[in-house]
Amino acid sequence: MLKYIIPLLLFIIMAIFLAVGLNLKPGEIPSPLINKSAPAFSVLKLQNPEEKLTPADLKGQVWLFNIWASWCVSCRAEHPVLNQLAQQQAVVIVGLNYKDDPAAAKNWLNVLGNPYNVSIMDQDGRVGIDYGVYGVPETFVIDKKGIIRYKHTGPVSSDDIQQIFLPLIAQLQGENP
Repeated sequence: MLKYIIPLLLFIIMAIFLAVGLNLKPGEIPSPLINKSAPAFSVLKLQNPEEKLTPADLKGQVWLFNIWASWCVSCRAEHPVLNQLAQQQAVVIVGLNYKDDPAAAKNWLNVLGNPYNVSIMDQDGRVGIDYGVYGVPETFVIDKKGIIRYKHTGPVSSDDIQQIFLPLIAQLQGENP
């Protein structure tokens, strides 16, 4: 009798774990960086590789930090949404080209449009590590003081822009630096 009960109990436990796992939302992975200063970096700009950008250059303005790559299928899916957001000029959008070939990245932006006010290169992935990047795409909202206020894992949708990003951006732009 015991040899039938043990497998049944194991099956029930595994079914419970599966049910819980299927209800998790991977886009809601918590970040330990929320409400902390954005990690510092000084990296080359994609379009002007003789110039560097640092988070200090962006102090005093709310900005989105979008991690992307030309080899990323999900980045291609979210790209039209970012292009639409850029047309609204609601926020500065900084792109972090992650572990990518600069020529491929430039070509990708030329073909699909460039939503970024500036895009920087992270060929070795060090900036991504500092930001706790799980994979691309990921998008951070950073306030005027350089504090990370929100992290979105996975592709950004039009609904995400309307329901999460734009209200948060409007709130943060109303705050004093």
